[in-house]
Amino acid sequence: MSLNTLRGLERVKHCEAAFEHPLQTIPVSTHAPHGNIPNTPLAVSTIAFLLGGTFSVGSLMFVNGGFDRYWWSTAQLGFFIAAWAGFHWGEFAVTAGWNLEKCSVDSYLLDNGAMYHVANGTALTEYFAMLYFKPSSKSFPYVTLLGIFLVLVGQSLRSAAMIHASTNFSHAVAFRKRESHRLVTDGVYAWFRHPSYAGFFYWALGTQLVLQNPVTFVMFSFLLWRFFYYRTKSEEKALIEFFGDDYLKYRQRVGTKIPFVP
Repeated sequence: MSLNTLRGLERVKHCEAAFEHPLQTIPVSTHAPHGNIPNTPLAVSTIAFLLGGTFSVGSLMFVNGGFDRYWWSTAQLGFFIAAWAGFHWGEFAVTAGWNLEKCSVDSYLLDNGAMYHVANGTALTEYFAMLYFKPSSKSFPYVTLLGIFLVLVGQSLRSAAMIHASTNFSHAVAFRKRESHRLVTDGVYAWFRHPSYAGFFYWALGTQLVLQNPVTFVMFSFLLWRFFYYRTKSEEKALIEFFGDDYLKYRQRVGTKIPFVP
């Protein structure tokens, strides 16, 4: 046996041992991280600490009804901050708990494209501008309550979908079928064809109702509809190739529950 072969076997054993370790963040090769954030336990723990701190500050601001000393510190903003931090922590936690083979630092979805961060920045800009120049535009409590309801339902739906699908779930669209990949049609998938997408759709719109941002609400509605309309079309082409008539029958039977996404 050559020296190169022995070294190769050693690397395979090292990767297998790392994968069995509960603190590993090395996903299968088909789900390699982007590399913009170091894929190390130190980075993972640091992000978890920062998200936890952000969630705590947001929750305190929400429960306290804001901090009187700062004009921008409101219960609405506190809930938005807590929901944002909780969402990203939850994405990693659920992946680590039920889909470890695909878990990496990217499972936080913080490296989710520039437009995602631009959208959130736009939402905060609208909120602060309207709160400063026209605070009365943020004084409709029932709108915020509706938003809180949508955020909680959307988050629960998305997390439930990821947990139920387990290793059949992927943050990235799969265009190659793995041996273990099966079509999930029971549980929450019996009611929603793409429950993780529907969950995020309503979660995101709920955050804008919480902030009472009419402009960003409309913007989010269009951009999310457009994104999921084309993503589901692309994904379902692959799913039809994977599962054939079984998926076609499932698609006829169960809708997405996202407006204008058939």
